[in-house]
Amino acid sequence: MFSLSIASPSSLKIPPKTTSTFPKSSFNGIRIPTPYKPSFRSPSSSSSVVMMAKREEELKEIRAKTTEELNEEIVDLKGELLMLRLQKSVRNEFKPSEFGRMRKRVARMLTVKREREIEEGINKRLSRKLDRQWKKSIVVRPPPSLKKLQEEEAAAEAEKS
Repeated sequence: MFSLSIASPSSLKIPPKTTSTFPKSSFNGIRIPTPYKPSFRSPSSSSSVVMMAKREEELKEIRAKTTEELNEEIVDLKGELLMLRLQKSVRNEFKPSEFGRMRKRVARMLTVKREREIEEGINKRLSRKLDRQWKKSIVVRPPPSLKKLQEEEAAAEAEKS
């Protein structure tokens, strides 16, 4: 019924073993090697240098101001942030990048303000107390962008009449 034939070792062809750079798997199909392409974009060194230079210039400008000027500008920028949030809520056109830019500028100013307190020897607890007092003493006033808008509207009405 069944007949078995044994092939001689010379007639048996065994394919040569190839070394693969891929790990072994149970996949028996054809593998096509693809070149490695990183998915992230490497930043060019020149653009990062320019950004650092701008940031350093801004810090020099901030450090040149007095503490009172810093406090005034912090209040103005926080008012501008409020106006941006209002524009966003009523779906007006605005630049979303302005949020981050203003928040970072406020953070830099507060950092410089805290550096000055550290130089004066004011500890963290007293600094927080002084900050709370300063926040309570702030007189609410419209931000510069709102003042400018009101002036433009007043000038437009003056031209009409």
